[in-house]
This record gives sequence, structure tokens and C-alpha cells, in this order.
Amino acid sequence: MRKTLLIIAAATLACVGCKTDKEEAVIGKPDVKVVDGRFTPEVMWSLGVMSEYAVSPDGSQVLYTLRYTDMEQNKNNADLYLVPAAGGDAVQLTKTNASEFSPVWYDENIVMFCRGTEIISMNLSTKHESKVAECERGFEGFKVAPDGKSLVYISTIPVERPEHINKLFKGLDKTTGRINEDLMYRHWDNWVDEIPHIYYVPLENGKALMDKAVDILGGEPYETPMRPWGGTEQYNYSPDSKSIAYTCRKKTGYDYAHSTNSDIFVYNIETGETVNISDGIMGYDQNPVFSHDGKMIAWESMERDGYESDKLRLMVMDLESGAKSDLTENFDYGVSGISWSSDDSELAAVVMYQGTLEIFAFNRQNKAVRQVSNGMHDVNGFQMAGDNIIATQVSIQYPATLYAYSLSDSVSEGRKVSTFNDELLSQVHMGKVEPYWVKTVDGKEMLTWLIYPYDYDSTKVYPALLFCEGGPQNIVSQFWSTRWNFEVMSGAGYFVIAPNRRGVPGFGKEWLEEISGDYGGLCMQDYMSATDYFADNFKQIDRERIGACGASFGGYSIYWLAGHNHDVKGYNEGRRFKAFLAHNGMFNFEQQYLETEEMWFDNWDLGGPYWDWNNPQIKKSYANSPHLFVDKWNTPLCVIHSEFDFRIVASEGMAAYNAAQMRHIPSRYLYFPDETHWVLKPQNSLLWHRNFIDWFDQWLKK
Repeated sequence: MRKTLLIIAAATLACVGCKTDKEEAVIGKPDVKVVDGRFTPEVMWSLGVMSEYAVSPDGSQVLYTLRYTDMEQNKNNADLYLVPAAGGDAVQLTKTNASEFSPVWYDENIVMFCRGTEIISMNLSTKHESKVAECERGFEGFKVAPDGKSLVYISTIPVERPEHINKLFKGLDKTTGRINEDLMYRHWDNWVDEIPHIYYVPLENGKALMDKAVDILGGEPYETPMRPWGGTEQYNYSPDSKSIAYTCRKKTGYDYAHSTNSDIFVYNIETGETVNISDGIMGYDQNPVFSHDGKMIAWESMERDGYESDKLRLMVMDLESGAKSDLTENFDYGVSGISWSSDDSELAAVVMYQGTLEIFAFNRQNKAVRQVSNGMHDVNGFQMAGDNIIATQVSIQYPATLYAYSLSDSVSEGRKVSTFNDELLSQVHMGKVEPYWVKTVDGKEMLTWLIYPYDYDSTKVYPALLFCEGGPQNIVSQFWSTRWNFEVMSGAGYFVIAPNRRGVPGFGKEWLEEISGDYGGLCMQDYMSATDYFADNFKQIDRERIGACGASFGGYSIYWLAGHNHDVKGYNEGRRFKAFLAHNGMFNFEQQYLETEEMWFDNWDLGGPYWDWNNPQIKKSYANSPHLFVDKWNTPLCVIHSEFDFRIVASEGMAAYNAAQMRHIPSRYLYFPDETHWVLKPQNSLLWHRNFIDWFDQWLKK
């Protein structure tokens, strides 16, 4: 890898305080100088990361968490900040070496948040802190009732072994063995030893009466919120503070592993009774939100069981009559992050739309739809105070930042509120980003992002990388990530070609669903169409120095492309790609089917188990397994995989690497024994990025 010209001041990665024998130094903002304008992995990890925020009741202030990383300690830390919603200087509220999270406004002058195993309140006038609650198992988040007299928090309960199994462990307190007799014993990146529940607890004089806490599920063995993504957005109080609506998939084991059928339940705090209000809707129902008058409730709803990427409809229910209405029945895109307007006449939501994530408004009466935000950005989420909107916004060129909108806006680019990364970002030269509509083999138009090298000179020729999206049904939008960061690739001197191939959302239902059961079909042709378009039409791209990379389904894509990278017209040696890198990709479909955990995923996408050979869909799907084309491999391949990836297990990557080695294909294997489907630890991430750049430099910059 090219030596970076990043200079970090003597404070290293931002010690705000001094380290003593008793206390670790507090991690804070680093003092960084970039001397050549190159955006490197080291610069990326020096940026502040904003993740959670809360708008004050009057809409005038925003409370948010900001996380910085100390690479030497291999850890990061989040503190609380306060910024005017109109923009201006932010005030740091906490400076501890224990991260604060889940910020909540109690009233205009008191905020609450989690730290360690406690919920803390802070008086903004005096900065005095008080302990509200403590839980031995910790908190994953909480919400305060509208009347301020109670809160609902997320904690976990252990999964108990059945007695006939438990007796086998008697006297074996040091054994590491595990015994299971059902499915769903692991999920994404964790063994299922505990599950989340939500608890109602009264507040009195600023203290939670924890001895009166009530498990809303009554000890039932179900998750709420749902793992792995669910948080406090999956439940809400009614405006009168008398009910709690929550999301739950009331299934375990085999049934849980084969179904996405969750429901919306309403719990009556006074009586303890629970009602399922979405019974009969067979897909995901999630994230309920009461109207301000308490007469209606809205939620995100999928129609089909077992299909995780089904359209998320905007469902509204009249609580008195029980009548349900789909506000998106004439709208070809899904929604997320629902909020009601101040008069309950409209609902706002984030929509994946034509390559970006934007805010749309939906009229409750006539179902009219209008676009609120628009630009080269992604609105990842928003909160409303009245009809004012504070959003977290990113683009390929900047990380999460606060922006302000109004619900009355029309295709607005928004107004920037926070500036915590501006000083560092001003020192780097980001690669230009342009959208292109590329013709596909069947004559359709495909949005493809082209990211230029940071030092672009139109008289020079550069190598290029094709980015293959995972999911498989994930949009290639204006996203920002510390794993797949297009500007890091640009900073390394590459063009990046990022197509929204068949199967991604944001381009209508037909485009979205043309991938299910056809992994080796048009979606793969789309990759080739995008690559050929830029190789043929951009003289600054060296067609003989193009590589391809991707993770998850993108990793599968790399293995599949490796087996179809021969006899390609117009390229030397018949090879379109001259180097590959696959991260946590599917290699052997038969192996993958029996090793993954959410069985409904492969049942939907592949059509079912591989042994059902009488099913034509099964034959078609499994015939596209990359391991069947290893005999055609002819291109250098780097494989990356992690031990705690339970979605696509590590043996998939090891098998692909071993196959390359036995075929005498130049190959490299990067293995992380302590990472998951993602690479999250700071030093592991830096190694990942350095390896990424080094690998492609070796084969594309000779």
C-alpha cells in the first residue's frame, strides 16, 4: 500500500484528558492534518461518527451522540453534544470514557441517556446528573411516556435450556459445550443465549421504580424488538400514555427460522391485556406510530411471508373501527421511518427512490404522494417537531450530518445544521461523483454511479473497480460506510463503477424482484453491461486494469464472475476483470443452504432446499452456484471472511480460497477470528482497507 501522508498531532487519536493508573484517557476528537488531500482509511477513521439524536420538544435544539476512535487503544467512545436546530456551535455535554447512548428529552431542560448499566438524567442548566434507573443486564434503549410518569426500556432475558438438556450440564460449570434441539440457535453474529424484551416502569420524582417494572410480554419466549436490527423504533406510547404498541414475531426455533411474519401488538398498561391489530397480514409488520390525536396508528407492513425485501407499505388503521388503509397502494416504492404531521393529515417517511433515500409525504385522505427532499444524498432517518424536520443525511462524499427540512418543502436539498467534521473534510479532495444511466442487455436503463479518482487528470489513464452490492436487495445509493467507502477507493487512485443492478430497491417492484430465483441471470449481465459501458466510453479508464469487489451477495457475485471471466470479446486474454476481491460471499449453494440461520431467506431466493430436484426453480438456482465453475477460474482472487458470520459461515470463504490455491490461481486469504458479517473493530478495519488497496495495487497498477 502506498505510504499515507496523514500527519496526526502529538495528541494521537484525541486524548481529551490524560491517562492515569486508575483511569483510561477519554477518547475525543483527534488533531489531524492531511498534507496531500488524499482520503485514506486512516483519515476516514479520524472522523466523528454521529449515530443517535433527539430533537427537543419545541424543535429548537438537537441532542446527539458523537463517537471518536483511538486506533492505538483499538476502541471508540461516544459523548453527548447539543446543537441549535438552526445551526451554530455545538456544546459538549459529557466527557467520559463510558459511551453515552439512547438520548431522550424528558422536558425542555432535562435530558436522559444510557451509560453502562444505568439510565442518567441531566439538567441542562446546571449539567448536574442523577441516576434514574439501573439494571444488572443493562439497557439497550428506552422511551419516556408523553405524560412523563413512566418509561419503557429494552433489556434482555436469558434463554433457558429445557430441563432434560439442563440436567446434562450438572456439575460441569467449566464446559464450553452447547446442545441444541431446534433451529435459530444462532442469529447473524450471536449465539441465541438471550433475547430482548421491553419493560414498563413507573417514574416517581425522577426515579424509576424498578421493583415495579413489568415485562410487557409476560415472560413469553419471543423477541421484542426483533433481532438483529430492531431498537426503540419498534415500539411507541399512545399520546395518552395508557397503551404501548410494539413489534413482535411470536415464533421460536424452526418456525422463527422459516417465517418473517411479525405483527403489531397493543398493550393496555392498566389491564395488562394485549391485542394483535395486524393479524392476517403475513409479512413483516413493524415500527408502529400513533397519530397525535390517538385515534389512528400507522406502521410499515409487508404482504408476503418469507420475503424480507417485499415492499414496505404504509399502513394506517382507525383504532375505533379497525379499518385499515394502505397509503402506498398506488406508489411503487417502499417506506421506512414513519412520522405524522402536526395535524395528522399527512405522514412523512423515507423512500428509496431512483438511487437516493428521500423524504416523501403521504396524504391520509386522498393518498396523494409528494416529494419533500431531493439531492445527491441519502436521508437515513429524521425526527419531527411540529412540521419541522431534523434529518441525518449522508452522501458518498460526506458522513452522517444533521440537516433541517420542513414538511412543506418541495424537492428541497435541506439546510445543514452540524459541522463537527467540516474542518477535517476541508483538507481532503473527494473524488467527483456522477450518475449515468447505462443500457442493459434487455434494453432497460440502469443507474450507475461513477466515482472519479481524487487526483483526476483528464489527460491520464486510471484503473477502475466494479463494486458489486450485497443484500442482494440493497440499493446502491449515496451511502457512507467505513467498510465499502467509495472515496477511500478514489483516494487510492481508482475510478469506481457502482451499478444499481437488477434486484435493488428504488426503481420499482419489477426491477426489485427480477433477482429472486435468478442469481446468475440479468443481475450478472448488468454488472458486465456497466463495466463495458465505461470501458468503451471513458478513455481515462484503462480497460485492461479493471478489478471487481463485493461482500455477501456481492461476494457471491465475485465468485460467479470469476467463473465467467473468459472468452470476453474486446479484452486482452478474454478477461474483462484482472483481479477480484470477495468478502463473506456465498460460494457453494448446497453448503450455504444448510449452514445459514434464517432459512426463509434461502427458501425465497433459491426456491427451497437443493434436494427438491423435481422443482425446476431449484435446478435453475443451484446450477448457478459458483463452486461449479471453478474449472474456469483464471484471475487473481483475494478472499476475506470472518468466524462470527453466521449468515454466510467462514467455511464458504475458506473453500473458495482453497479452490483457488488448488487451481494455482494467485490468491490471498484474510481471515478474522473475531469479526462478524461486518468488520467493526478499528484495527481490523484498517487491516481490511490496507489489504484491499494493496491487493488491487499489486494486480492493477503494475
